[in-house]
Amino acid sequence: MQTQITSPVTELLSQHAYDFQVIEIPLSEDKKPIRSLEELLTAQGLQPQSVVRSVVFKGENSGYSLLAVAGGGRADWALLRQHLGERKCRMAEYDEVPEATGYVVGAVPPLALPPGLRVLVDNSVADYETVVIGSGVLGYALALKSVDLLALLADKEKGHFVKVEA
Repeated sequence: MQTQITSPVTELLSQHAYDFQVIEIPLSEDKKPIRSLEELLTAQGLQPQSVVRSVVFKGENSGYSLLAVAGGGRADWALLRQHLGERKCRMAEYDEVPEATGYVVGAVPPLALPPGLRVLVDNSVADYETVVIGSGVLGYALALKSVDLLALLADKEKGHFVKVEA
């Protein structure tokens, strides 16, 4: 039997009739997602690099933004500052993430977010047929087709925002 959860993310996907799979992510004793997510995804036939991380950061003048990025790339702060027209950007603090997104760290999706939150989508998201995103519920992730995710993010800013690892 497949696990069922309800969140603004699952409701949005269902509303658009997009198929998705719920992935249960065991939590450690301190209620943080396990660090062996790679093994868990591999066991389910998914690519560990297909996880779309939702990186929340704050610009000096532009406020909070979210970068959706897949693969192992790291945010390129120079590119982000340039794109946002900012002199300074920093990662959001742990307690700022729920304030900015409405979700706790470890469950932040790249969609179903507050209207004022600026979302940037890195080109890497299109590199995978199936991607894994935060579900909005701690301890669960969602696997869906990248084309479906990108369709829901069609009105968001897209570009290259990560450092290419040599």
